[in-house]
Amino acid sequence: MKNKETFLQTGWVVALLAMVCCFLWGSAFPCIKIGYALFHIAADDTASQIVFAGARFVLAGILTISIGSILSRKMLFPASNSWRMVIKLCLVQTVIQYLLFYIGLANTPGVKASIIEASNVFLAILISALIFHYEKLGVGKIIGCLLGFAGVVLINLNGTGFNGSMTFLGEGCIFLSTLSYALSSVLIKTYGRHENPVTLSGYQFTLGGIIMTLIGFSMGGKLHGFTVQSIMLLIYMALISAVAYSLWGILLKHNSVSKVAVYGFMNPVFGVILSAVLLKEQNQAFTIQGLVSLILVCIGIYIANKDFSNETNENKQKQKLST
Repeated sequence: MKNKETFLQTGWVVALLAMVCCFLWGSAFPCIKIGYALFHIAADDTASQIVFAGARFVLAGILTISIGSILSRKMLFPASNSWRMVIKLCLVQTVIQYLLFYIGLANTPGVKASIIEASNVFLAILISALIFHYEKLGVGKIIGCLLGFAGVVLINLNGTGFNGSMTFLGEGCIFLSTLSYALSSVLIKTYGRHENPVTLSGYQFTLGGIIMTLIGFSMGGKLHGFTVQSIMLLIYMALISAVAYSLWGILLKHNSVSKVAVYGFMNPVFGVILSAVLLKEQNQAFTIQGLVSLILVCIGIYIANKDFSNETNENKQKQKLST
């Protein structure tokens, strides 16, 4: 167990697994918009968007539990005292986050949404340090957060500025979904001490997906247009959640929130590139403004990560002196 924990704390292992997660999450931006087209879901059809999200997460939960059970050679099932954690994660990580995300993405260009989502990195660090006190909020982390948010703000200054380019149902919902995600990252770190992160992910996805599907149906939503192509897309989107969140949860269990969260800078990078290629948003993705926004986000993450490394080295020196 000790060797496994040490391996999952190794720098290159954390980087590799986190990059896999970020590529998958980055691909979600264009895939959701493509899914709306394949399932004939209009931008203003909120109810059907929720049904679509619910179906994705029910399938993601089933896949997570099935794959985890096969790898563990036993059926994964939460302990009786873990259901409270599953329900809280279900509400924060799946229901609230993705209700806001799907509504927001339908009213926001994929490139812009992917960069706004980058703010979850900084929000997770702030919540971890200021609310849960899992780590210190050093000067480097503060500067990194400010630079990152500067990049998020810059991408919204399209000609007419905030008044003309921001809406609550668009950029507003995307930002609130990132806040919910940041909180869920810290909760996973906390709950992962008591329950298998894969088990938590699988059951909270299934429960959250059922809730979202019922909400969508009650609002008059529906899902049609099932073809081989649309079904394959739905399966891929379910795998995005099943693989990425399980890996992310395992990394958070064995590392500090900052050490893992800082790699989230690759979310907007992959999101911008894949949105530009798949959604033909090259004009927005490769403008000077868009590139400067990405550079600010990446520099902010680099500075925050460097501050974390210095903090880790200081802690190691203190431990040596105490022994």
